[in-house]
Amino acid sequence: MGGLMLMLCIAGCQNKEDYKTYLHDPRLFSQTVHELNTVVMGNNFPPMVASRNYAYAAVAAYEVIAAAYPAQYESLGGQLNGLKKPSLPAITPDMDIELATLLAYMKVGEMVTFPEGSMQVYQDSILNKARSLGLSKKVLEASRVLADSVSANIIRWSKKDNYLETRGAEKYAVLKVPGRWVPTPPMYASAVEPHWAEIRPMVMDSASLFDAPKPIPFNITDKQSPYYKEVMAIKTAGDSLTPEQKHIAEFWDDNPFKMNVTGHVMYGSKKFSPSGHWMSIVGIAAVKANADFATNVYAVAKTAIALFDGFIQSWYAKYKYNTVRPETVINEHIDPNWRPYLQTPAFPEYTCGHSTISSAAAEALTSVFGDNFAYVDSTELEFGIPNRSFKSFRQAAEENNWARFYGGIHYHSSCIVSTDYGRKVGQYVVDRLKMKK
Repeated sequence: MGGLMLMLCIAGCQNKEDYKTYLHDPRLFSQTVHELNTVVMGNNFPPMVASRNYAYAAVAAYEVIAAAYPAQYESLGGQLNGLKKPSLPAITPDMDIELATLLAYMKVGEMVTFPEGSMQVYQDSILNKARSLGLSKKVLEASRVLADSVSANIIRWSKKDNYLETRGAEKYAVLKVPGRWVPTPPMYASAVEPHWAEIRPMVMDSASLFDAPKPIPFNITDKQSPYYKEVMAIKTAGDSLTPEQKHIAEFWDDNPFKMNVTGHVMYGSKKFSPSGHWMSIVGIAAVKANADFATNVYAVAKTAIALFDGFIQSWYAKYKYNTVRPETVINEHIDPNWRPYLQTPAFPEYTCGHSTISSAAAEALTSVFGDNFAYVDSTELEFGIPNRSFKSFRQAAEENNWARFYGGIHYHSSCIVSTDYGRKVGQYVVDRLKMKK
């Protein structure tokens, strides 16, 4: 009898709202961002396309928060290019705002680029656990109404950003012109997203708002020219990298699809893209700051928007100047057998996309968590690369400069310019957007 009573007490004493403890944990939102990161990685999306998934998903999540907490957060409707304030259902007590936020993030994250259902298994796992902790059908349905309404507005908006139109755009013309980009080994892949600057920015009024200066003029014949000195600097560094320099290069490599060649065997290996790496950093910072759920969503959204516009700014410069990669120049003019420490990405050298978006993200994160925010970045640990520690987000972005130089894929002067212009983009996003009141 006593055992039966104990069992009944355990069953009956479970709080019918235990699901809130689970769903309202900000770490669950970070885990969901990581899940989208993993799906993006599995689909081999290049970094700028990945940033599109993160940005639209994050804006959807943020708009749920803004609708539920208007005294604390301002809607991005009317602030982001082309995004109108939607007509949303009234917020009711039956709605679980955190659940609606998760549902909107997952729905938009997969539908922007993926086939519908790409995150279904993960979503089912969240809902099944929440149900086991007391989530009712009534609360789920009410929350889904809000999530679906926000998602529909964001998906409509996303379809007008010129992404589909650029899918059939003219391909990059490979021309044997001195100083012009050509495909690089081992894949000799076609130029990636040569029309990405035609994508609608979220905050900038155009891709050319922050127009980077012309790169150093190509001149490999004059050993006293600035260009020749840049070439020799990157070759010399690559020929004598220290273990620490190699670690820095590997840590910020973020190559979403590396082609490995061993004899006659070729196979690909995947990691998070640069934008995925910074999405992970947001989650790490949120835990370190003990941020609540809404603040976590706010930080992810602001950072994702900065990343998105940062890629557009950099890609405008890349295909405006079409600059050749160091590997090509060194192979043709100095050493035919030289290879950079990292695999060269399939797009022009100037400007550096990773340096641009890293400094843009650093500005967004600094505006949320403050400067001199020390943290340990464990993003790459799941790929077998040890952690690195930073005193601030800006320090991390500065280290990225050296990472691309040590990797042998960007001249350091290019990275310096890129960091400067990425900072301009990030600061512009911070200054223009009114999000947290």
